[in-house]
Amino acid sequence: MKTRYQVIIVGGGPVGAGLAVNLALRGISCAVVEPRATLSQIPKGQNLTQRTLEHFARWGLEKELRESRLMPPGFPIGELTAYGNLMSDYWHAPAGRELVRRFYSQDNERLPQYQMEAVLRKKLATLDSADVLFGWTAGDITQDRDGVRVSIKRLEGDETAVLSADYLVGCDGAHSSVRSQMGIERSQQDYEKTMLLAVFKSPELNERLKRFPERSTYRVIRPDLEGYWQFFGRISVPDGWFFHAPVPRDSELESFDALGLIREAAGFPVACAFEHLSFWNMRVAVAEAYQVGRVFIAGDAAHAHPPYGGFGLNNGLEDIVNLGWKLAAVLQGWGREALLESYSNERRPVFWQTADDFITARIKRDAEFLRRYNPDNDVEEFEAAWKARESDIGSRFQQYEPNYEGSPVVFGPEGGVNSAHGVHAFKARAGHHLAPVPLTSRENSFNALGEGFTLLALGAGDAEVAAFQRAADGMGVPLKVIRDTRDGGREAYEAALVLVRPDQYVVWAGEAAPADAGGILRRVTGG
Repeated sequence: MKTRYQVIIVGGGPVGAGLAVNLALRGISCAVVEPRATLSQIPKGQNLTQRTLEHFARWGLEKELRESRLMPPGFPIGELTAYGNLMSDYWHAPAGRELVRRFYSQDNERLPQYQMEAVLRKKLATLDSADVLFGWTAGDITQDRDGVRVSIKRLEGDETAVLSADYLVGCDGAHSSVRSQMGIERSQQDYEKTMLLAVFKSPELNERLKRFPERSTYRVIRPDLEGYWQFFGRISVPDGWFFHAPVPRDSELESFDALGLIREAAGFPVACAFEHLSFWNMRVAVAEAYQVGRVFIAGDAAHAHPPYGGFGLNNGLEDIVNLGWKLAAVLQGWGREALLESYSNERRPVFWQTADDFITARIKRDAEFLRRYNPDNDVEEFEAAWKARESDIGSRFQQYEPNYEGSPVVFGPEGGVNSAHGVHAFKARAGHHLAPVPLTSRENSFNALGEGFTLLALGAGDAEVAAFQRAADGMGVPLKVIRDTRDGGREAYEAALVLVRPDQYVVWAGEAAPADAGGILRRVTGG
């Protein structure tokens, strides 16, 4: 049994498996320790953003992922909100993530997390640099200046081993043993809400919802819910559903009337064939740090929140894309330790703001709306407010633009901060995701980016490009140069030179090469 790797990953869910794929494709040896040999069939993490599909496309898995969907191709992914129940006269189905589609190179997608995990596991089996130890659990972790070690044990039998590596990443979920062993505390906001999860089949529900435009999620709000939602989500068409709703805290699963609650939210006596029922506690928790020495945490081990808005899994995958290239850079000798420290610096503020401003704030806004407006009290006032509310909902997708303007390894604006808030734009801005524009070759700029750093030279002179190339060669930094003119849509970047790092975020942009191109590269690689 091999016991020495460059990176050990504890937890082989979508975040851990995604990190292993990311690292192995970069030639980094890694081991994944995962107790589950089979996949849970509980649907979660279904709404995948355009950004997440960009990751899968760069891993060569976009086609396989889309083919694993359970929904028909092209089925709308957006949400619908109804007042009172799903048979209400008051409902709206606003635009959603399609509002920001043009700023990304991929469409978003919807499929259960277990389908995604199957795609990642299949890919891992083909990668020589990755070993996946299914049916093993991780135990004690120790580290020193030379490396990190973890004891592992096979679930069946008495076989044990000790793995060693340069770094370890805990992707082992909300109850992370890695986080606990590292002594990392979590800041927690408890909503003090017990929630029901029901998974069921119901062709009848699909038939009754044909009164609406096709959607994948149907939310119900009403005053007594105090801003929390009852919501139905499609798993498959026509009859696969899940349902979340708050329930009294003293509820007992064995005696709880789940069917009655579903019928209340649906607004008619729908028939359901249940496949799963459970309770879960609604809370937000964010780790105080994402790194202790050579040990990192990512995904639910670092941050957890309720399944409102599809932020959890997508943020977890963004964690490992951010961390993955930085680990590879350091292990390959062209990145410095400060680059690894920037992982927590960049990702942690994004998630706090995601939780506070895009989840908790939405619940509070809904509660305030429901307290203020009621059709039973003043129907005209309610209808006017309800109509205005529809146009406001889609704006949250436009405002959610995670960026790293305040990162120490980015040449962001003076006073910039790392934030979940931003404005989608084509302009190349340091700290922001690069939006795709067409190249003369008919490829788009995003898809043409390299696995290392990329310099987009749009009408720039040979001497300016050569300055960056010499600096990169001298430092061993992988640099791909893309030369093109500055017209044909590329003028939208508003820069002649755009330097993009391996996770497709701009780190520097300008009209001319600086006097010290090497200084630019040293900073963005952690020097």
